[in-house]
Amino acid sequence: MMIYKKLIAPLVVLLVSIATLSAQQDAQYTQYMYNTMSVNPAYAGSRGQFSAAGLYRSQWVGLDGSPETFTLNLHSPIRNSRLGYGLSIVKDNIGEGVVSETYLDAVISYTIDVSLDGKLSFGLKAGGNILNLDFNGLRNFDLEPVNTDNIENRFSPNVGIGVYYHTNKFYAGLSAPNLLQTEYFDNSQTDANSVQFLSKERINFYLITGYVFDLSGNLKFKPALLTKVVGGAPLQIDASASFLFNDKFSFGAAYRWDAAVSALVGFQITDQLMLGLAYDRETTALGGTQFNDGSFEVFLRYELVKSFRKLVSPRFF
Repeated sequence: MMIYKKLIAPLVVLLVSIATLSAQQDAQYTQYMYNTMSVNPAYAGSRGQFSAAGLYRSQWVGLDGSPETFTLNLHSPIRNSRLGYGLSIVKDNIGEGVVSETYLDAVISYTIDVSLDGKLSFGLKAGGNILNLDFNGLRNFDLEPVNTDNIENRFSPNVGIGVYYHTNKFYAGLSAPNLLQTEYFDNSQTDANSVQFLSKERINFYLITGYVFDLSGNLKFKPALLTKVVGGAPLQIDASASFLFNDKFSFGAAYRWDAAVSALVGFQITDQLMLGLAYDRETTALGGTQFNDGSFEVFLRYELVKSFRKLVSPRFF
C-alpha cells in the first residue's frame, strides 16, 4: 500500500502540471454526442423542448485521486421565438480534495432557417469558474511539501461562443467555450530552489459533426467526430460509430486518437428518459498499469416531450 501511495503522489503532481503549467484543457467526454451544450452554447434549445442532461465520468478507475467530472445541462427553446436558453454546470475533481474546479454558465442561442430543413444557430455563454487548490495534498512521501499558498474559491469570469448547424440527418458545430485566457497564479519569479508554477487557461476550439444513415426501417447508423485544438497540447480527435435500433437501443464504439478505445450503449427507457453508458480503455502506457481499470461514464437525460412533431429526429443529436 505504501508503494501504491508513492505512485499516486507523483501522478497527482503530473496531473496538476498538465492541467496548469502549460495548457489547461476543458473536461473530456466519451459521450460528447449527448453532452453537446457543454462544448457548444449554440446547441441550447435545438431539441425543441425542455431537456435536462446529467453526466458523471470517473477516469482511470483504480488510481487514488483519479479525475472525476460531473456535468448538468438544462436548456429549452423560448416559445414562439427563435431564442433558446440554458444553464451549464461542470465540476472537476482531481485527488482527494487537492484540485476542485466548478464551472457555472448561462447560455443563450438564436436560430435562423437557412433551408427547408436546415437550421443555423448562434450561441453565447457567460459565467465563470471557481477554483480550489490545496498544495499540501501534493506532498510526496519522499519530497518536501510544495511551498506556496493554497487557492480557495478563486472566481474567474469567462465567455464563450459557438455556431451550430443541423438538419434531420446532419449536424456540425464550431465553438470556443472559454475565450478568456485567465492566469490563476504565478510563482515563476520566486527563488530558484522553489517549485515553479504558472497556470494559464488556454482557449479550446471544438469542431463537432455527424451524419445519420437509414440502413433499414428500424436501424440507423451514425458516425460522429469531435476535434479539439488548444495551444501547447496535442490535437485531440474523437471518432465514434453508433447504431440505433427501433429508436430505443443504441450501441457503438469510439476511438480517441492515440489515447483510448471506448464502448457505448444507450437505452431510450421512455419517450422522456434516456440512459447512456460508456467505458474507455487507455491505449497509452498508463492503460497497461495494474492500477488503472479504465474510465466509466453514466449519462441520463430527461425531456419534457409535449409533441412528437417537435422532437429532433432521430434522437442521436
